[in-house]
Amino acid sequence: MGAALILETGYRAVRMETDDQSISTLLAKKDEATFEQVFKTYFKNLHVYACSILKDEAEAEEMVQQVFFKLWDRAENLSFNGPIAAYLYRAIHNECLNYIKHQKVRSNHQLYVAHSMKNQSEQGQGKLAGKELEARYKKALEELPEQCRLIFQLSRFGDMKYREIADELNISVKTVENQMGKALKILRQKLVEFLPILFILINL
Repeated sequence: MGAALILETGYRAVRMETDDQSISTLLAKKDEATFEQVFKTYFKNLHVYACSILKDEAEAEEMVQQVFFKLWDRAENLSFNGPIAAYLYRAIHNECLNYIKHQKVRSNHQLYVAHSMKNQSEQGQGKLAGKELEARYKKALEELPEQCRLIFQLSRFGDMKYREIADELNISVKTVENQMGKALKILRQKLVEFLPILFILINL
């Protein structure tokens, strides 16, 4: 890369960091040129960051694309309380954690189903119970309020402590505790017949 191109790239990044308010305003108006500028400036580094979490280039690229899709789709309602870069890296982090969570739930569910089918093959209940559990759990999780669901996922599937979650989301530890209590209460009510299984899988 020539010196001129390095200077040009560096200038572009600095310019974006010092003009985040203007960029967020243009994104809210769905300005395609601004969106393309943000995409080109940050895609590569965001992909590297996602790869460091997922250890898979293809999945990492999918996570970055998802974040930019949501950025464009929800631009009118987004509020950037800081640099655009900080928002994007945080969004990638959360997207990757959600992906890991889904993989963990799927893996645990498969182990449960395999064990259940082995022990209950004569009764033929393993397959039915496994499918119903997966569907009911997914639905119950999706129905949680957004902040409540995110905090629950970071705690149970991101292996983050309450203080780490509070720092990550810029909220108090008390809020994290309250939201976790709310999530557990709602999930227990909706999945009462599966509680013994879910306690083993995710300590619900």
